[in-house]
Amino acid sequence: METQPVIAVVGSVNMDVVSLVAAFPRPGETVHASATSFHGGGKGANQAVAAASAGARVDFIGAVGDDAFAEPLAAGLAARGVGIEALARKRTTSGQAFITVDASGQNTIVLSAGANGQITAGEVAAAEERIARASAVLTQNEIPWEATYAAFSLGRRVGARVIANPAPAFEPPAEAYPLMDTLILNEVEAATLTRRAVATLADAEQAARTLLARGARAVIVTLGPLGSLYLDAAGSRIEMPTFPIEVVDTTAAGDTFIGMYTVAATRMATAEALRFATAASALCVSRRGAQESIPTRAEVEAFLRQRAGETQAADS
Repeated sequence: METQPVIAVVGSVNMDVVSLVAAFPRPGETVHASATSFHGGGKGANQAVAAASAGARVDFIGAVGDDAFAEPLAAGLAARGVGIEALARKRTTSGQAFITVDASGQNTIVLSAGANGQITAGEVAAAEERIARASAVLTQNEIPWEATYAAFSLGRRVGARVIANPAPAFEPPAEAYPLMDTLILNEVEAATLTRRAVATLADAEQAARTLLARGARAVIVTLGPLGSLYLDAAGSRIEMPTFPIEVVDTTAAGDTFIGMYTVAATRMATAEALRFATAASALCVSRRGAQESIPTRAEVEAFLRQRAGETQAADS
């Protein structure tokens, strides 16, 4: 019987307020939304849901406020199979994200940290038992850096793989890189960390080599329609193309890739895990919403079987 992976996610949970528009407003311009909806989101929560959807047992370490969004956010995580025993309650608002999606499916996001901004290193340390039983600890940058760094340090000390997603991007201190087993970032984040433009696979490779030289053991740079690039300190290099699919909404696509990859990498070779995560991300962008758009493991496996069948048919 296949052993269920255990993943600890230390990060943010938000209520996403999503408005659909024909085009993004220019500075000073007002545009009408065709619809507005509310969805559970936050990079940490999205990645936790993706990991749970991939078949992992997930412990979520984060915080909500004491407002009307707190209970729906907690209940939404639990309903999607995420453990919320370490979800703290703060005397403030819950995190919120104001998302605008245009007719092409691209999005802009404004974050209000709320309770996410009050998570402490001490609260992460108090979750040591949960992190110690995990095969990987997954982090982002939507909570205070001190708490994220505490997760890095604790993960390394207890033997969990440290998966870092530096989003929103800022350049971390030098001592953080050697604690990262896998650094997963998009082209914008890679450009911020390396201070050079990243638009092509060649740019991504140069950025990844820079980040490996700083101490990260493996780096994955995602490039939207160009796919992704994996490099590690042992010299492995893998290019993974995307799957052609109609894009409806890119919200949570990166989070889906990261959560799914984190789980798949515990079961598969790296190239297989990248392909699995890429397929999950493709399914995500074909649907609207954040957590609602994240596919299950069974859906991803069915998608991959279908695409394999299409390839065989084309070759015959």
